[in-house]
Amino acid sequence: MSHQAAVNTANEKVRIKAVETLSDDWYVLKKTTFELLRRDGSWQQQSRETYDRGNGATILLYNLERRTVVLTRQFRFPAYVNGHSGMLIETAAGLLDQASPEDRIRAEAEEETGYRVSHVRRVFEAFMSPGSVTERLYFFVAEYGSGSRATLGGGNHEEGEDIEVLELPFEKAMAAIDSGEIEDGKTIMLLQYAFIHLFQAQRATP
Repeated sequence: MSHQAAVNTANEKVRIKAVETLSDDWYVLKKTTFELLRRDGSWQQQSRETYDRGNGATILLYNLERRTVVLTRQFRFPAYVNGHSGMLIETAAGLLDQASPEDRIRAEAEEETGYRVSHVRRVFEAFMSPGSVTERLYFFVAEYGSGSRATLGGGNHEEGEDIEVLELPFEKAMAAIDSGEIEDGKTIMLLQYAFIHLFQAQRATP
């Protein structure tokens, strides 16, 4: 089924009744009342809140020869209010705004980590919290070299970013998932991808 056909099919199963904007401060929080066509053929009215912050992209920078990856560590307030220290280890990421995923993630990688990469490879897309957040996240990988660091990185000071750049052995990054030191979903997904498709494949090559 094509993407457009899937959209048309979904439209036939949903009737929007009312949309209320609850907040339009940093991003947009809406409450929507709609009717959903159930599998038994009946229509059921439901109400859901959706948080629209746009779409985003994330990237894992890796070096096969050195078997290292570049990650970041920064404070995340939502994690803090849920009982975490708030300091999360993550892959570089950012919102697309009006840019293409490829252009945005190249710029974001340099802004956050300082590494300049020209060739990035999109590996998959995912909805990270589809029960409430509209964001579609585009996942990338790119190989970096010792001479590809253009700046110190650290993020955008005006936007409140204070990002620590981490270059870790790949095995240490994977162990950090098991120990609970890495708890960010997008980072776990990209590290697992790298284990299967990059570093494990490298060891299997004669």
